[in-house]
Amino acid sequence: MPAIAFWMYVCASLLFIIGLIKIFNELPQEHGVDKVMRFGRLFFAISMAVFGSEHFTDTADIAPLVPRWIPAHTFWVYLVGLAFICAAVSIAVLVQARLAAALVGMTFLIFVCVMDLPGTLAHPHNRFFWALALRQLALSGGAFAFAMSPWSTRTRQPSRAQLTKALAAIPRFFVGIPSLFYGVEHLLHPEYVPGIPLQKLTPEWIPGRISLSYFVGVILILAGVCFLVNKKTRMAATTLGLTILLTVLWIYLPMLLAAPTDVVALNYFFDTLLFCGAILLLANAMDKKTALTRA
Repeated sequence: MPAIAFWMYVCASLLFIIGLIKIFNELPQEHGVDKVMRFGRLFFAISMAVFGSEHFTDTADIAPLVPRWIPAHTFWVYLVGLAFICAAVSIAVLVQARLAAALVGMTFLIFVCVMDLPGTLAHPHNRFFWALALRQLALSGGAFAFAMSPWSTRTRQPSRAQLTKALAAIPRFFVGIPSLFYGVEHLLHPEYVPGIPLQKLTPEWIPGRISLSYFVGVILILAGVCFLVNKKTRMAATTLGLTILLTVLWIYLPMLLAAPTDVVALNYFFDTLLFCGAILLLANAMDKKTALTRA
């Protein structure tokens, strides 16, 4: 097994065990589908730790992604990798989790502005560049949603309430815009992997692959509209999160089981799981009563 894949499995296993122990203590407080919300934090943390490990085991391939005008590429790769792993543990066990999530959100947003957006603008007709940039934006939105949710529900002062309402729109837009784009891409190109429409065809041996891609595309579009107009946001985020989770189990898990030591298959699996976690974090951040009354 390649060292990259080995440490990805090690980090995923450790975070899964640590996070699962923490979540089991929280599940009795939730009812019905709300129990799934807690796993959004776990999915997000596991994937963050996995990608953090890659910064140490695949440094040579990641370093060139750092813009040329930034010095000490290797240093920044190691620093970001360490930060991802620390943030993953923090979010999983809820120790300084809001601070960690806020820093993760800022990190992904910086990635969009410094790395993804320049490349996208240089290749405006390449839809995969847009998919990558919007992926980072969605992950940033999920992290910000988690960072904002605890203190937003405690706010009572009118001035702070207005500020909270304005800030709460940021994660919805950060997830809503990519959802719309991804949904349209699924309808136009259903042969590509669903969830995040990257440059990989869904294997033909996956049953119902085209139908599932169309289904995911429709859900993405509907959820994206709900996020942008602020209607039924909690229900939309929950439905979309569960849909992406279904995609992980139906498409990406069989792909990984077919090639368990393939780093590319591992990256696709955890990348989509991270997207799922970000959406569930957004869903969990939505106040139940507010989400229902506004609808």
